[in-house]
Amino acid sequence: MPGTVAFMTNEVRAEMVGSVSKVYVTPGDLVEGGDALVMLESMKMEIPVLAELAGAVTRLEVVEGDVVHRGDLIATIESVGV
Repeated sequence: MPGTVAFMTNEVRAEMVGSVSKVYVTPGDLVEGGDALVMLESMKMEIPVLAELAGAVTRLEVVEGDVVHRGDLIATIESVGV
């Protein structure tokens, strides 16, 4: 349908247990697919958590120092498509 705008929401979840060592975004920030949202530290390794799609960060559920478990919500990104 011409002129239709579709919104797609992507929930970014932790894939492993780790400590949030750095937060790179805040709600309202625009991100591209592949941008780092947060850095997790697990077993002395740093693992970036990346945005899967471009859009606006609408929710951020972690702060530096938080411990996340597999499946925990880290952020929500809303993408707008035409």
